[in-house]
Amino acid sequence: MLRRLIYTTPDTSRLMLRLALGVVFFAHGAQKVLGWWGGRGFSATMEGFTHFMGIPGLFAFLAIAAEFAGGLGLILGLLGRVAAFGIACNMVVAIVKVHAVNGMFMNWAGNQKGEGIEFHILVLGMAFAIMIAGSGALSVDRALTRAMQK
Repeated sequence: MLRRLIYTTPDTSRLMLRLALGVVFFAHGAQKVLGWWGGRGFSATMEGFTHFMGIPGLFAFLAIAAEFAGGLGLILGLLGRVAAFGIACNMVVAIVKVHAVNGMFMNWAGNQKGEGIEFHILVLGMAFAIMIAGSGALSVDRALTRAMQK
C-alpha cells in the first residue's frame, strides 16, 4: 500500500506542478496558521470557518492543515498524492460553499461581489495530475521509491 502511495518516476513536469501548487498553498496555509503575509492566524481563521461559515471544527482544522501541511508536503514531495488530495478536497468545498455563485471568473476588475471558480479549477487540475502520477523528480517520494526498489 505504501509503495503505491509514494511510487513516482523522476519526471520533471511533476516537480514543476507540485512546487507551484506547494508554494501557493503553503503561503495560504501560513496565513491561516501563522498569520504571515497579512493572514489572521489560527484562532481567527478557526473562528471564521466555524462561526461565520458554519464549518464544523474538525473539518475547519483539516482544511487549514491541508493547506499548510499539504503545501509543505508538495514542496518536499513527501506523500505528494495525500497532500494533493487534501488540497483538492479544499477546492471542492470552496467551490460549493463560496465561489460557485460568483461564476467562472476571478474578480480582476473588482466589479463582482466575489471571486469565481477559475483558480479552483486550475488547482484541481494540478492536484489530480499529482494524485495520478506522483511527486516526480527531486522528491522524498522518489528517494523512497528508489530505496524500495533495491
